[in-house]
Order: sequence, then structure tokens, then C-alpha cells
Amino acid sequence: MIYIFSAPSGSGKSTMVKHLLTMHPNLFELSVSCTTRPPRGQEVHGREYYFISVEEFQKRIENNDFIEYEQVYEGLYYGTLKSEIDRIEAAGRQVLFDVDVKGGLKLKKILGDKATSIFICPPSIEELRRRLEGRGDTSPEMIEKRLAKASIEMEDMKHFDRVVINDDLTHAFEQLDAIIDENRDLRG
Repeated sequence: MIYIFSAPSGSGKSTMVKHLLTMHPNLFELSVSCTTRPPRGQEVHGREYYFISVEEFQKRIENNDFIEYEQVYEGLYYGTLKSEIDRIEAAGRQVLFDVDVKGGLKLKKILGDKATSIFICPPSIEELRRRLEGRGDTSPEMIEKRLAKASIEMEDMKHFDRVVINDDLTHAFEQLDAIIDENRDLRG
């Protein structure tokens, strides 16, 4: 089984993915995406993302290396390498994707029933603003862009297999664990 996690920026999808990786270290592995943005804080190339130049990203597009990619903002690309799925499955683990909403929808369309798509939803746009401001690593202009984008992305949650509302972290983890348990029961 492949799990696709998508959400507006600041909704907590990376926290949900980290929860699964911590609770089930031998079952799941995160697919590391490529991006053209610079690392934030303590991010490390190859761990959170493969940080590459726009030129390298475009070369990989030409080489058909991505299962999906998106130009999120002008000059800012994110993409999922086909080789990541192969690497994780060869290690006998289940793939976790932590991708933006457009990427999640594309992956689900490509992978179909092989994947469960999960939308992590903030309790409100106001709470999302508070979370983004609390990060301390995002400019006010970028926060406004992300909030505008989040309003649009939340309209797409109906296209995901499951929705987890991240209003209370413990409750959100419980919802997520129930989804994983249910899928394991269905697949034997």
C-alpha cells in the first residue's frame, strides 16, 4: 500500500507522516521529493528533500524521471521521482508521500487503488494563519499567498479517499491510526 498525504501548507501533514514513521519504523518509508527551493532551518539534502537547481529539475523533467511534478510558484518546483518508489518497495516498505494537494491528486490518479490518499485539514483558515505565523520562517507576503492557496486547496479535499481534521493532535493521530489499521485489515 502507498499512502499519499496532502494538505495546505501548515496543516500538519508532515507531523502526521512523522507520527507514522515513528510508530512503524520498519513498515513505512518516506519518499523524498525534489524541490528547487532552498533548505529551511535544519533541513538536509536527501533527508527532507533533494534540493536541486531549476536547471537540474528541468533536465529531470526532460528525462522523464518524475512520476509527477508541479511548478507551485514561479520558479519553484516540487516533484516525485519514480526511483523513490522503486527504492522503498525494494526495501520491503510501504511508501509514504508528503506532497502538496495538486501533487497528491496527480499521484492518486496515476496510482489508483494502489494508493490511499489522505487530506490533512486544518480546523480553520484562522488557525492555519496562526500556525504559519508561529513557524517564524515565512514572510508575511508568503503567508498571504499560502492562505489564498489553502482556501482553494481545501475545495479539493472531496477528491481524497480520507480526510483527517487536525484540530487536536492526539485525536488526529487516532484518526490516522484507524485508517492505517483499517487498510491493513482489508489487505490481509
